[in-house]
Amino acid sequence: MIIGITGSIGSGKSTVAKIFSKYRYNRIDADEISHQLMNKDSETYDKIVLEFGSEILDKDKNIVRPKLGDLVFNDIKKLKKLNKIMHPLILKEIKNKIIHIQKRFQDKTKIVIDTPLLLETKTKNLVDKVVVIKANKNKIIKRNKKFSKKQIERILKNQMPLDEKIKYADFVIENNQDLNHLEIQVKNIIKAIEKIK
Repeated sequence: MIIGITGSIGSGKSTVAKIFSKYRYNRIDADEISHQLMNKDSETYDKIVLEFGSEILDKDKNIVRPKLGDLVFNDIKKLKKLNKIMHPLILKEIKNKIIHIQKRFQDKTKIVIDTPLLLETKTKNLVDKVVVIKANKNKIIKRNKKFSKKQIERILKNQMPLDEKIKYADFVIENNQDLNHLEIQVKNIIKAIEKIK
């Protein structure tokens, strides 16, 4: 069983994925893969720096993701260029991880993929069930310490609208309350999935 988790920025995707992993789901984090791909020793790093310039780097020549984010979320053409570089590589790495986990667990395979662009990319073809996390804008802004309110609003504007994401959902999780409320919803989804199998 492969579950894809998605939602708007700061909706709590990673928290939900971590709860699933407590129930023996192997977690694949697209954001973590993206971080690794941007490491200085990768080919992707060179492509990104060549495309977007040295102003996205810190004094140690590391890519500063908020700087890169500022650049691309202000310019749809630049965002498309970044996606063209990153998406195929992230997808390839997700597939590799799935194959590795399936070899190990075979028919007992349980995977949760945490990715903001599950529905916008071919990643959706890899999952059996889609879980969409829903959170109100105030909560999203409050939870995101890395970005300013303005940046979050720009990112939200460039993401698929939540209402559209919900149309693809097998399950919707509402994340406007506490962790306990979140865990109860995840447990209910796991129970429902166990019945389907």
